[in-house]
Amino acid sequence: MDLYQLIINQAANALDEDVGSGDISAELIDAETCLDTELLVREDAILCGCQWFDEVFRQCDERINIQWHAQDGDRLNANTVVCEVSGPARGLLTAERSALNFLQTLSGTATLTRSYVDKIKHTDCKILDTRKTIPQLRFGQKYAVVCGGGSNHRIGLFDAFLIKENHLAASGSIAKTVARARQMHPEKLLEVEIENLAQLQQAIDAGVDRSLLDNFSIAETKQAVELNKGRIELEASGNIDLESVVEIATTGVNYVSIGSLTKNLRAIDFSLRYR
Repeated sequence: MDLYQLIINQAANALDEDVGSGDISAELIDAETCLDTELLVREDAILCGCQWFDEVFRQCDERINIQWHAQDGDRLNANTVVCEVSGPARGLLTAERSALNFLQTLSGTATLTRSYVDKIKHTDCKILDTRKTIPQLRFGQKYAVVCGGGSNHRIGLFDAFLIKENHLAASGSIAKTVARARQMHPEKLLEVEIENLAQLQQAIDAGVDRSLLDNFSIAETKQAVELNKGRIELEASGNIDLESVVEIATTGVNYVSIGSLTKNLRAIDFSLRYR
């Protein structure tokens, strides 16, 4: 499924959840009444979710017109007008909450991602997301991470290998498991999560593409970088925040993956005001 079709489906599902058998409050308004509104952002943010916002309004009433003053990925200054929305009042009021829910959530992901990206912009390290996403909103949040300047890890369980401790416990050694993975899907990225330097050496010897350093200390991370000598990609992960990310990124790892980008985000404060 392409992103546009996904947005159509998600907007429809959101409206079905919210509107149900009908918006009884909007029905109090005369069908011919129109409104002119403007969307205000109340805090500094990175914008994301314009297509979701547009689609919710479109599905409620195609006569609603939206004029954007910014686009996904743009920095927004607090208390500025982001777009203008005008059209039939019933459809506009019915769509408002669902449209804002998408915009505030995806902008929250993009904004938090940009905070991490800006912290390590002086390094060659890249910020990655994880699969710790809001159910049914993974593609949107992955898109938001890119809008925030980050990069996507695997989308799901189908597009890359991430062999973790429990996989190894169930299937055997690193060498055995990696060999089988290469045989099954040689075209897929192959990553192994490791917990110590001995496992890292095994992963290097097995010819993996990347190793995930799980909850390594700074000293251990530096030792891993030295042991590796650039032979495979290294990814640091585990309890990383805005205070610790710089020190980790400067060790020489290629990536830092952060679950909180999509798991612990705070929605951005938007307000649709009537003019």
